[in-house]
Amino acid sequence: MQLTFLEPLLDRRGPWATVYFNPVQRDEWGIIRRGLLVREACQTLEDEGADPATVQAVHDALTDVTPQENPAGLVLFAAGGEVALTWRLSRPPQGPIAYWAPLPRLTPLLELAGQDPLCLVAYVDRTGADFELRGAAGPKDFGSVEGRQSPVHRTASGDWSQRHFQLKVENTWEHNAGEIAEALASAYEESGAELVVLVGDVRERPAVLERLPEPVREVTVATEHGGRAPGSSSPALEEAIEQARQEHAHRRVEKALDRFRAGRSETGSRADAVEGVPALVEAAQEHRIDTLLVRPDGLELTIETWVGAAPDQVTVRRADAETLGEVDPVAVRADDALLRAAAATAADVLFVPPADVEEPDVPAGGLGALLRWAQEPSAA
Repeated sequence: MQLTFLEPLLDRRGPWATVYFNPVQRDEWGIIRRGLLVREACQTLEDEGADPATVQAVHDALTDVTPQENPAGLVLFAAGGEVALTWRLSRPPQGPIAYWAPLPRLTPLLELAGQDPLCLVAYVDRTGADFELRGAAGPKDFGSVEGRQSPVHRTASGDWSQRHFQLKVENTWEHNAGEIAEALASAYEESGAELVVLVGDVRERPAVLERLPEPVREVTVATEHGGRAPGSSSPALEEAIEQARQEHAHRRVEKALDRFRAGRSETGSRADAVEGVPALVEAAQEHRIDTLLVRPDGLELTIETWVGAAPDQVTVRRADAETLGEVDPVAVRADDALLRAAAATAADVLFVPPADVEEPDVPAGGLGALLRWAQEPSAA
C-alpha cells in the first residue's frame, strides 16, 4: 500500500484527531444512529484533550458523511481546527474509532483501507476497449481506445469472395488487438496500477493478452464474466475483480515475507531486511525503508519513540532528537512514527496478518522492513 495520499499530513504540526467512521444504514433509524455515532466520536476526542475548534471541525465533517458516498466509511484527520484529509475505506470499522495523539493514527488504515491493490480493468471487444481504475476511492474512468471499426463481423458463406472478406475481418481483429494492448500498457504505466483484469470478448481477450509487454502480462488476469457493452456488468464480474485483487495482495505479502526471511542478517553479514524498533528508526532516518511490514498484533508497535516536525526526525531516545535538529520532540507510538516516515519517502507498506502458531515471529515484534540498500554490519 502506498501512503503518498497522506502528504497533507506530513509537515503539519499536531496534535491530531483521527476518526475511523462508518455512516451505517440508509433508513430513518440509520440517520438517528449516525448522529449518535458522531457525538460519540467527538466526546472521545474531548475526553482525550482535543481543542474545541478541532472537535467542531470533526463534528461538521462527520455530520455530512453519507453511506451513499462512503458505503464502508472513511477516515478523517484534523488538526488546528481544520480537517486536513478524509479518505474512503474499503472495510467498515466497528463503530467510530477516535484518537487524539501527536501524530495521525495510521495503523488501522492498513486494514480498513485494505491491501486492495490499484487495479486497471480493461473492457475489450473487437473494436476497442474502455479502461477503469479500481482502488480504495472507488471506480474511476481511465480512458478508452478505438481501433478499426470495419470489417469486424464474419459471414456464413463459403465462396472465395466471402473467405477473402473473412480474412479481412480477422486482420481487423488482429490489428485492433495490437492497438488495445499498446493503449492498455500505456494506461497501466500511467495509472500506477498493480494488476490488470481483462474483461470482454472471448477471442479478443487472449489476442490482447499475448501482445502485452511481459511485465504487464505477468500481472494480468482474465475473466469470462461481463463485457464492454453497457449493462453487461454483473455480480459475478464484481466478484471476479475483487477475487483477483485479493489474490494479488496475498501473493504480494507472501513474496515480501519470503524476501524478508531471506534478507534478515546473521551476525557479521550484510542485511537486506531489518526488524526491531532501533534498526527501523535508523533506516527511517536514512530513508532506507523500501517496504515497511506491519503486523497489528505485534508488541513493538506501541514502543515509545521521539519525533520532530519532519518525518525523518525520529529517534528511540529523547536526547538523540537534538542531533537531528529537533529541540522540542514529542513521544509517540513507534508504528505512527514509522508509517509517517514511510509515507514521506514513498515507501511501500504491507499489512501482515496476525501471527499464527506456525510462524509467530515474522516480523518479530510486529515491525520489519525491506531496505532500499543493504545495511553493513557495525564495526567491532
